[in-house]
Amino acid sequence: MILADVFKSSEFARQDYTTNDKDCPVVVQFAAHDPTDLAHAAQIVSPFADGIDLNCGCPQKWAYKEKIGAYLSDRPEIVHEMVRAVKAATNIPCSVKIRKHSTDTRQTIELVHRAQMMGVDWITIHGRTRHQKSTEPVDYEIIRLVKDSVDVPVLANGGIFDISDADTMYEKTGVDGVMAARGLLQNPALFAGYKQTPLECVEKYVNRALAYGTPTPILHHHVMYMMESQMSSVERRSFN
Repeated sequence: MILADVFKSSEFARQDYTTNDKDCPVVVQFAAHDPTDLAHAAQIVSPFADGIDLNCGCPQKWAYKEKIGAYLSDRPEIVHEMVRAVKAATNIPCSVKIRKHSTDTRQTIELVHRAQMMGVDWITIHGRTRHQKSTEPVDYEIIRLVKDSVDVPVLANGGIFDISDADTMYEKTGVDGVMAARGLLQNPALFAGYKQTPLECVEKYVNRALAYGTPTPILHHHVMYMMESQMSSVERRSFN
């Protein structure tokens, strides 16, 4: 998630966005509350990206205070205008990622209807509210309701840690695809059927990270994610 207002105004921030011809497809996710900021940031990356995603689901308190992420769950009219701005400013797909509204299902449905009205290309929904912990069950019903309410593809997010989780999500909601976040960070070989990250996968990541100049803190962060379940507490402390 990139902050659109900072990205458009800071050369230093823009230097953090790097990619290459082999990294494809690339969808760049922005957080924003101002259509002009988002459109400007989207224009900057559009020659080097395959899609723009608007984050309307980040549950963190700092994000809510900044009027981004899940803050937008109550403000479908702002999402409406931001999708319109991106579609007018670029010629690549635009998507939105949302989460279940805290109290009112109708707000969730209005949000996706407004996004579709402005030509959004797909919608991803996380099946928990911003107040729920990641250990709490995902609400399959709201995901199915969103899927049944729009004509564009719908992806589901939340609680995907192995292929059986993905299968369950599909069976219960009928979505067009699933998205994994922590599950793939912990095990990039998840969709290849591995229960934990194979050493070969770690080696490939490290070699590519070194070849492309990935900053050491980021490399360390990802390797720690991949290996954490296979390390003892002593090994984890030593690695950190």
